[in-house]
Amino acid sequence: MEQANPRHPVALIVGVTGMAGVALTEALNNPTALGGPWTVYGVSRRPIPAWFPSSLLDRHVILDALNKKQTRTILAPLSSQITHVFWVALQVNESEEVNISLNSAMLTNVLDVLTGSADSKLCHVTLQTGTKQYMGPIFDPILSTQIIPHDPPFIEDYPRLPFPNFYYALEDILASKYSLTYSAHRASIIIGASTRSYFNLVLNLAVYALVYALVCKRENYPFRYIGNKYTWEHFWDMSDARVLAEQQIWASVTDKAKNGAFNCTNGDVVTWKMIWKVLCDVFGVEFVEFDENEKFDVAEFMKDKGEVWERIVEENGLYETKMEEITCFGALEMVLKLEIQHVCSMNKSREFGFHGYANTLKSIPEWVHKMRQMKILPP
Repeated sequence: MEQANPRHPVALIVGVTGMAGVALTEALNNPTALGGPWTVYGVSRRPIPAWFPSSLLDRHVILDALNKKQTRTILAPLSSQITHVFWVALQVNESEEVNISLNSAMLTNVLDVLTGSADSKLCHVTLQTGTKQYMGPIFDPILSTQIIPHDPPFIEDYPRLPFPNFYYALEDILASKYSLTYSAHRASIIIGASTRSYFNLVLNLAVYALVYALVCKRENYPFRYIGNKYTWEHFWDMSDARVLAEQQIWASVTDKAKNGAFNCTNGDVVTWKMIWKVLCDVFGVEFVEFDENEKFDVAEFMKDKGEVWERIVEENGLYETKMEEITCFGALEMVLKLEIQHVCSMNKSREFGFHGYANTLKSIPEWVHKMRQMKILPP
C-alpha cells in the first residue's frame, strides 16, 4: 500500500458547515498549514449559509450522503482529485442502533465512490468522534440507564464498552474495509461557531443568556446554572474547534499518527462554576452561586421563548434562525447533570508530537465574538 504524500493535496470536508468544518476550512487555508498548500472542497446537505467563509472553498457541493445514487453521481467525477477526506458529518438519533445505521451508511457511500475508480487518489481519512467512546450511548433512552462509563481521565486504549456505539462502527469501517490510512479524533465538548451543528454548547448558552437578559433580568430572576452541583464543582475539559482542526491536519500528514486514535482537548481543565462566570461577563448578566435547593428545568423554561429569539434576530439584523433549530436544551441539561469528571488524557497526542492547545476560559469569549461578527449573535 503506497502512502507517499501527494504534492498537491485536495481535501474534502464532509460536514463543512458544522463547527469543526468551519475551523477546518479556515485552518487548511492557512499558509502555514502542514502538508499544504491545500485545495479545499466542502460537502453539506444544504446550501452554504451567509455566515460561512465560502470564499475559502475551492468548490462546494450539496449532497445527501445517505442517498447512494446521488453520492455516486456527484462525487465520482472528483475521485481522481481528492486525496484526503475530513469526516466531520453527523446524523443524530436517540436510538444508538439508528445512529449506527445512518452514520455507517453515509461514510460507506462516500468512501465507496472515492476509492472505487482506477484513478482514485484518496490516501487518508480523518474521522471525528468524541467522548461517547468512553461513556457509551448516553442519549439512548434505554441503553443510557445501563451503562457504566470508564473512569476519567479517559485514555485512548481503554477497551470498548459492551454497548452499541456508532463511533465504534465508523472506526471499524475505516480499519477493515478500505486500503487507506485513517486517524480518529475523539473530541470533548466542542467550542466553535455554526448554526448547523447538532450540539453547539456556546450557542445554546448564548441563546439562553440573551433571552434571559431580555425577559427576566429586570424582574430580578437569577441567571441560573442549568446543571447539577457535581458539574458545578468538578473538572471538565473542552475542545476548541481550531485545536481539533490542527490535530486532524497534523494526523493526516504525519506517518507516525496513521491508523491511530487520539483524544483532542484544549489541554486544560475547568469547572462549570468558572465557565458560568465567563458567560455572565460576556453577556452582561449577574453571576449567582449555584443553589442545589432551587430546581430549574431549562428546557421547560425555554420551550415558549421562540418568539423572543425571533425578536432578537429581527431587531439586530442577524442571520435568520429558529430557536428550536439551533438549540437542544434537553441534551444540554442532561450532559450538565452527569456525575462524572469529563476529562481526557492528552498524553498520547503529546508523545506522538502534537502539542496544540487552547485556554478554554479565553476560547469561549473568542468564539462568542466570532459569532457576533458572523451575525449569528447580536453585538
